[in-house]
Amino acid sequence: MVKVSPFAPKEPPRLPAIDGVRFATCAAGIRYPGRTDLLFVLFEPGTTAAGVFTRSKTASAPVEWCRARLQHGMARVLVVNSGNANAFTGKRGREAVKLTAEAAAQAAGCHEADVYLASTGVIGEPLDPAKFTGLLGGLAETADPEGIGDAARAIMTTDTYPKLATRQTEIEGVPVTINGIAKGAGMIAPDMATMLAFLFTDAAIEPGPLREILTPAADATFNAITIDGDTSTSDTLLLFATGTAASRGAPRIGLAHDPRLVKFRGALTEVLLDLAHQVVKDGEGATKFVTVKVTGAETPEAARRIAFSIANSPLVKTAIAGEDPNWGRVVMAVGKAGEAADRDRLSISFGDILVAKEGEVAPSYREELGANYMKRPEVAITVDVGVGEASVMVWTCDLTAEYIAINADYRS
Repeated sequence: MVKVSPFAPKEPPRLPAIDGVRFATCAAGIRYPGRTDLLFVLFEPGTTAAGVFTRSKTASAPVEWCRARLQHGMARVLVVNSGNANAFTGKRGREAVKLTAEAAAQAAGCHEADVYLASTGVIGEPLDPAKFTGLLGGLAETADPEGIGDAARAIMTTDTYPKLATRQTEIEGVPVTINGIAKGAGMIAPDMATMLAFLFTDAAIEPGPLREILTPAADATFNAITIDGDTSTSDTLLLFATGTAASRGAPRIGLAHDPRLVKFRGALTEVLLDLAHQVVKDGEGATKFVTVKVTGAETPEAARRIAFSIANSPLVKTAIAGEDPNWGRVVMAVGKAGEAADRDRLSISFGDILVAKEGEVAPSYREELGANYMKRPEVAITVDVGVGEASVMVWTCDLTAEYIAINADYRS
């Protein structure tokens, strides 16, 4: 039995229903009998869609399908299965996608071009669509606006709890809602734009601006997390806007730089960041949530590479797991990043504790201070590399023996 994350909420949050979105789930036996593993989401006509995906060179068949569908940016159906990633499955994988899309379109009474698909689970094993395509018609009939909690559970693999988030905002004075669900606990180092995230809103936004506001929000959130440094073949982030808020007087937005979208942009980023943090907090075997901030870098890109060098370092992550304030490993990770850093101006802090200053141990630092700080469930590491003005923040978790156990037995 996998231990539940220490960060798991006692009760999943209850999200408000969004007009124009309905959910249905079932156990299709895709990999494990009796486990809820199929999600069907039905959208009202006129729903727009935007997405960002893995840049893996071995992307899954569903990722390729969605990329092509987003060219017109309209949506009626989303189908997600867990237990099988339908990745590295060649012609059979593409056929499975086609058969699923045909069945979903028939169930919803729409065109195949309006169907979006995602799969997560084991890579390299063929996905048999016959296990679930015959179920889609029934799911379409029973789809419920209140079913988002079940939807979050249906897409889980090694996750220990369902991940949901919501925010309320407004567009020109009209209230709108943004709901989101995500899955991910291992193989997490998103390069988007086996992580999946789906967001739903009743805002009325055209496909073009929806896409333009989603990409930078993803860069600041899902593209700023890592659990193990491994980018999935299946990373998919999709945002669906039903436009039903227009019936309450909300304007239909056609330009990404429309000032009426300012609050919506902020709320969207908050939902994405909430979900991204939940993914990290449910990292396989994780006991610590870690914030890494790099300042004083030459460029934002350099700051990012240094931050991820720290966040992905097995030596840094295992020291955190052992509650060892081993700042020497942080120095190592900065140096190996290959970006400019002034060794003799380098400073390191654990939380508010200054550990190193101007290239050596800070005179005020005491080992017991660092050791006590590392016992906290949430740890912050700040590094100033002393060569510029750029800064960045990324998030990760520790690396424990439980991570090894989970992944050593993943296909068992």
